[in-house]
Amino acid sequence: GIDLVRTGKDEFFVLEDNCRTPSGVSYMLENRELMMRMFPDLFINERILPVDDYPTRLLKTLMSLAPKKCENSEPVVVLLTPGPLNSAYYEHSFLADMMGIELVQGSDLFVNDNITYMKTTQGPERVDIIYRRVDDEYLDPLFYKKESLLGIPGIINSYKTGNVNI
Repeated sequence: GIDLVRTGKDEFFVLEDNCRTPSGVSYMLENRELMMRMFPDLFINERILPVDDYPTRLLKTLMSLAPKKCENSEPVVVLLTPGPLNSAYYEHSFLADMMGIELVQGSDLFVNDNITYMKTTQGPERVDIIYRRVDDEYLDPLFYKKESLLGIPGIINSYKTGNVNI
């Protein structure tokens, strides 16, 4: 989705292009559920396509991106969020919950020998796919903003060596 504003009679300005990480899908899903409860006849009488399978389709798509070096029979997918102070945190939490994957922050992940791991109570768990909701410049302090606390040092090398898809 593209956020547009009208700047003149026949002029528009693109504020943001959300092609990489579209925001708002959680609100769309919740809205549809509410609408179906409030106006069930609308959905019976009209040809309205379902949207409730979005999280399943998203997870299936993410899993299809497993790196060739994936050692797990089922790839481990996580959703990387900047954290609870981010304006889209509800969306991140909602999607992770609906897909049944871990919601992580940069401090929950680490890279060792170019392999990305998630910290768990059972010890490190290898991560194969990161659905990231962190902007590029904050992703890896070794490559981008050195002061970033949102990203994971070494994640770009992990990606370059084919150990994780971001």
